[in-house]
Parts: sequence; C-alpha cells; structure tokens
Amino acid sequence: MAELTRPIWLAYPLTAIAAGLGHCYLGRWKRGAIWFVLYVLALAFLSARTLTGAFEPGEPFVVTALQFESVEYVDVAVPLAVLLVCVLDVYLISLTERTETTVGSPDEPRSNGS
Repeated sequence: MAELTRPIWLAYPLTAIAAGLGHCYLGRWKRGAIWFVLYVLALAFLSARTLTGAFEPGEPFVVTALQFESVEYVDVAVPLAVLLVCVLDVYLISLTERTETTVGSPDEPRSNGS
C-alpha cells in the first residue's frame, strides 16, 4: 500500500488563500490553473462593483476595481462562490486519493477476514 508523501490538510488553507493553490499542492497542476483563472476572472469581471465602474469613460478599470470604501455582499458573491466550490473540489479529490490508498492495488493479496 502506497503512503501519501504530503499531508492533504494543507491543501485546504492554500485553497482559501487563492483558488487553485491547493490543487497545485496536490499535484493537479492543470486543474489548479483552471481554478485560478476562473477565480481571477470572477474577481475581475463578475463582481458587480467592478462591472458598474469599469465602463465609465473617466476611470481606469484597475482603479475602479480597487475601490474598497463601499464593498457590498453582491460585489464578492461570485468570487466567494468560486472559492467555496474550489474547496469542495479539493475535499472530493482528497477523498478519492484516501480511498485509493486504502483499497490498494489488485495484485496485493487480501485476507477474507477469517
């Protein structure tokens, strides 16, 4: 039976920092990159505050996105939802890895419990 070389629990706080970091920690680089891009897009384009101020002709997009004086729940709902689903995905990956290590390979002899 192969043992895990890294503790899985560390993937959860990494994912809470930024979506995709926990996946990269677990060795799922492509999946981590996809989650990170999705999170950045949610922060940049799906936030209501960013969308309302981004298209005004007098203000640059980056300056509008960094104004924090009147942040509302609607402004962070979509990025937060992406982050929560990403944490759930890390949890499901850790469950499948845990069950794969406990089941073992088919070549290993098994006891019938008697």
